[in-house]
Amino acid sequence: MIWSLIKIIFFVGVIGALAWGASFLLETQGGMQIRALGFELNLGPLQAIVMIALLVIAVWILLKLLSLLIAVWKFLNGDETALSRHFDRNRERKGFDALSEGLMALASGEGRVAMAKAAKADKYLNKPDLTNLLTAQAAEMAGDHRKAEEAYRKLVENEQTRFVGVRGIMKQKLAEGDTETALQLAKKAFALKPKHEETGDVLLRLQAETHDWTGARKTLNTKLRNGQLPRDVHKRRDAVLALSEAREIIADDSSIESREAAIEANRLSPDLIPAAVMAARGYIAQDKPRYATRVLKKAWDVRPHPDLAAAFAEIAPDETPAARLKRFVALTKLKQDHPETKMLLAELNIANEDFPAARRALGNLVETDPDARSVTLMAAIERGEGASDTVVKGWLARALSVPRGPQWICENCQHIHETWKPICENCSSFDTLEWKRPPHSEVAMPAGVQMLPLIVGAPSDKAGANGVVPVEADVTIEDAEILDADTTTIKPGYTAPEPK
Repeated sequence: MIWSLIKIIFFVGVIGALAWGASFLLETQGGMQIRALGFELNLGPLQAIVMIALLVIAVWILLKLLSLLIAVWKFLNGDETALSRHFDRNRERKGFDALSEGLMALASGEGRVAMAKAAKADKYLNKPDLTNLLTAQAAEMAGDHRKAEEAYRKLVENEQTRFVGVRGIMKQKLAEGDTETALQLAKKAFALKPKHEETGDVLLRLQAETHDWTGARKTLNTKLRNGQLPRDVHKRRDAVLALSEAREIIADDSSIESREAAIEANRLSPDLIPAAVMAARGYIAQDKPRYATRVLKKAWDVRPHPDLAAAFAEIAPDETPAARLKRFVALTKLKQDHPETKMLLAELNIANEDFPAARRALGNLVETDPDARSVTLMAAIERGEGASDTVVKGWLARALSVPRGPQWICENCQHIHETWKPICENCSSFDTLEWKRPPHSEVAMPAGVQMLPLIVGAPSDKAGANGVVPVEADVTIEDAEILDADTTTIKPGYTAPEPK
């Protein structure tokens, strides 16, 4: 309210001052006389003031017109002017609008629309790093690989976007199956940005696929230094690479180097079963059975496995079944409740023709945790104790409906492998094979399979017999082809069954 009153008073004061000034000029004597070219102009004081004001305004307008003409000339000449900046801002606004619309289309999965918006943005904007990246990703989404590669190659030319371009072309080569070119590009991308985790993983996988174990170990060490891997994971994967390197050396008949590499792999990761087996065989070749025994016992205590038992048998290959049973106590006293230990002890007793002891060693495994191997062992025990063919065939028939048992399975894609490999042969994942049972699934079986135990005879439930029917040195279990396996032969001496 007070402020409004002050403004009114000020306005009235200004008007009053102007009126007083005008009246003062009207009452003032004199004036202004202008003579030019025979022309004379007489002005009073007030008229002179108005004439001067109009003259100032005219000069100001002329100066502005002159500035406008100069600006138009500069604009036509290509120089930067306020007019050119106005048009540039307008173009920039249109370009960023097209760029944002292209990003939205890309996020929505509309590849063709995103490509059109990227072309429009490239027309209005002078930012090839943004527009080329949008064009490349939109072309990939739309399936135009040629256009995408052209855009990525343009990104490679710019130092700031070189990594993005190299990585984009690398992914395209991977999709095309050109692993050799992809490997070279992965090395280049990893050199440009070694802390990029995905690129490091791709390079490590490609080096492992091409058996470049030395390069893979260097990449793994770089990832550890960059903090991209926990130390325990690095140690395990370095052991896997060392083991794979040892296998390559064995293929080249370089026995000393292979033994050293295998021992290094076992030192890095004692629970890696193939490394323990290879290290033990290296010690056996050096005639160091105590070292081999120590390696295998340590691995068995972590994870019992048939390959460990087979390597343990190779320490003394010519021993009798009774001597082998006694020597294997070093393993069987470890992890006594583990199914693998029970089946190993049962097989050793079968080889020693002590079938009641084999039955006791197997215990109730066929009831609590049956698999094809334990049920087959029970069939061998029944045959050794003199059971009829009907009973033996009943156990073999039961093996069709129980799990296969632990196998090398990829944790990424659940693909089953016959032997351990550093790279999954199905999904190419690195160090994902685990010794475990396959995931249980309901498999459609012919109706006759459920009737097999009734046709050939049910398994015997007897716990044992006082009189054991003697068997020959080699006893063959007939009808083992029911299991889709080779004919199983019980022989003196332990032979680890191959996993299916």
